[in-house]
Amino acid sequence: MAKKKEQSQRKRTPLTELLRVPVGDAVHLARTDPRSTPGTNGGKAAALAAGAATGERLAALQERLYAASTAGDRRRVLLVLQGMDTSGKGGTVKHVIGSFNPSGCRIKAFKAPTPEERDHPFLWRIKQALPQPGEIGIFDRSHYEDVLIARVRALAPRAQLRRRYEQINRFEKALADDGVSVVKVFLHISYEEQRERLLARLDAPAKHWKFNVGDIEERALWPAYQEAYELALERCSTAAAPWYVVPADRKWYRNWAIAALLLEHLEALAPQYPEGDFDVDECRSRLLSS
Repeated sequence: MAKKKEQSQRKRTPLTELLRVPVGDAVHLARTDPRSTPGTNGGKAAALAAGAATGERLAALQERLYAASTAGDRRRVLLVLQGMDTSGKGGTVKHVIGSFNPSGCRIKAFKAPTPEERDHPFLWRIKQALPQPGEIGIFDRSHYEDVLIARVRALAPRAQLRRRYEQINRFEKALADDGVSVVKVFLHISYEEQRERLLARLDAPAKHWKFNVGDIEERALWPAYQEAYELALERCSTAAAPWYVVPADRKWYRNWAIAALLLEHLEALAPQYPEGDFDVDECRSRLLSS
């Protein structure tokens, strides 16, 4: 009986609570097991079985969100994906898009800034890629690169980095005030799992294009990146735009958790189809007589 009660309680606890980084708390990534599966009830088999139903629900809510925008509803969703190389940002994008209508999505993978982008403030290129009302936006990397790699590689003075945390918080608060649900996900992968995924790329010729020799050098900076992520999560998890830490060693859990997070956010928005501004009966009669 006690076990059933515990499982029921876990089922009722939303991932937006289980995975959220509390505002103002210190972040220690080492305390979160990258192979853990918080919020699941039934393991991999149950998560995969629930995938189809979740996908249908996501698609229906996306359509309602887009439909509502035609009547002036400015709300939209922005999924921000951050994580170490091989953590699954690209795989997550592929998985999420499988549930949504691509015409209602705006996807952007942020690489190293172009010369034009470097001539503008660091948030300039982010603003160009934001989703429009009714859309689902997905960022593969984001403005956080400017406080992550910039910190690890000393590309900007520490004083400037401190100002960037504040700028990011103000920027995301403005987005939330304008109807953007900002869903920020850190894909938490282990050092060992990254090695296995990089080796898998070397073992498969069809994946050699995904391998970057520089990734080996970046592994030497793993502790510095973990510290940079901890600072970003700690300083930029706010009430308006909280961070979520998703254990990412298990790909099935990563996909399930992000789909569930998006579903919880869309259900909270509860978008509705707008009412028609025409006489239904009259239009039916005209069509029948035409």
